Amino acid sequence: MLVRQRYDLDRTVRLVINCVLFVALIWLINTLKDVLLPFCVGCLIAYLFEPFVQFNRRLLNLKGRILATFITLSEMVFIFLLICFFIIPMVMNEATQMAHMLKTYATSELHIPFVPESFHEFLRKHVDFNFIASKLTREEWTKMIEDGLSASWSVITSSISLIIGLLSWVIVFLYVIFIMIDYEKISAGFRRMVMPKYRHIVFKIGRDVKTSMNQYFRGQALVSFIVGVLFSIGFLIIGLPLAIVLGMFIGLLNMVPYLQLISLVPTTLICIVSSVSGDVSFWMLFWEAMLVYIVVQAIQDLYLTPKIIGKAMSMNPALIFLSLSIWGTLLGFIGLIIAIPITTLLMAYYDEYIIQPHERKRERLERNSQE
Repeated sequence: MLVRQRYDLDRTVRLVINCVLFVALIWLINTLKDVLLPFCVGCLIAYLFEPFVQFNRRLLNLKGRILATFITLSEMVFIFLLICFFIIPMVMNEATQMAHMLKTYATSELHIPFVPESFHEFLRKHVDFNFIASKLTREEWTKMIEDGLSASWSVITSSISLIIGLLSWVIVFLYVIFIMIDYEKISAGFRRMVMPKYRHIVFKIGRDVKTSMNQYFRGQALVSFIVGVLFSIGFLIIGLPLAIVLGMFIGLLNMVPYLQLISLVPTTLICIVSSVSGDVSFWMLFWEAMLVYIVVQAIQDLYLTPKIIGKAMSMNPALIFLSLSIWGTLLGFIGLIIAIPITTLLMAYYDEYIIQPHERKRERLERNSQE
């Protein structure tokens, strides 16, 4: 039989105080979330860029961090503009092509083997393909950009709220610069703030949080980006419309394991709509798309995840959705940032300090009873 510690008055009072402090901390963060959000986003971006800063320091043999920080930011801005220069025209061409297919599908008869005509009638009845097609044209994209710029300018001249909103993004950028420049000093400062008698346990928690953050943000984000690129390339090879948009969307879904399975629905619908051109049959395009899924998933599971992340985060997808919902409700966008790393850490500590000690005690009791 397991021996449990008695809940005397002193232990009960300390437990109640800790619970009150935890609730107060959650309330304080929730109250200040609008102020803390730019800082947290800045910390997250600086954390993601830190390996590139260290790489530039080693590559260029730089002693300080200031020059390496600005070189890294310049590289990221250049890469972003380069991607926009090449990708945006391709996406607009794909959207225009898809708009034409949607209009054709909405007005034409389509017979696909093993797919009943009632299914097409259901889609045409409940989905306004003409409206979607009108939003995918090049003229609509240009009009949206022009309206957005003109509306933004008129609102900027008349509304202080949008100015504050834009200012918050400037603050995020400033946070990123200052945190990246003094990243090592800030980390050392946090360590010095901890009282000496608590440093062992706090530093252990800090190392575990860092490992969890490395797995989720750096590792999973890199895997998701590579997966999105691979899907985009695969869809371009087989000639699937909206290949880049769909591929990068699947990569974004991959931030939560197994969530990319949702993309099977839009992929199937795109295959149906694209078959109206008559150049390729639905089933051929569909099975080619499924082959892309199989190949990319095999590359991800057999190579990318073991090499980049190592031991995958052992969380059930249902727990991932639950943790995102709970922390997102409590802390908003900040909660979404810390949800999976913190939940993984709590589960690991629960297993280490509660489950395993009880199992070891039970094993000792069983051995003693046998002796």
